[in-house]
Amino acid sequence: MSRVCAVTGRRTRIGHQVKRRGLAKKDGGVGRRVTGRSKRTFKPNLQPVRILTPDGQVKTLKLCTKVIKRGVITLKKGDKQVSFPLVKAVRGRNRQFTKAQKA
Repeated sequence: MSRVCAVTGRRTRIGHQVKRRGLAKKDGGVGRRVTGRSKRTFKPNLQPVRILTPDGQVKTLKLCTKVIKRGVITLKKGDKQVSFPLVKAVRGRNRQFTKAQKA
């Protein structure tokens, strides 16, 4: 599987690591000079999470920590976008979630 969040679509981004020398002007120097730039990658903090969908299915998704903290998942189902709360699947079934569905 690729390194992409299933909800937000965050993926590896490319940027630069900038090397500088000199003393900043505010500290009494002439200023900082850029001496080199090397390519680097910024990778999203993805975690595999087993979730329980409203249908009762258990799915393993790669989610970035921003989605996990938010606690809401928006997935495409057919041509519609479905939002539901993030419920982690515990050994296939989550008792609290099933009780809430019945009530």
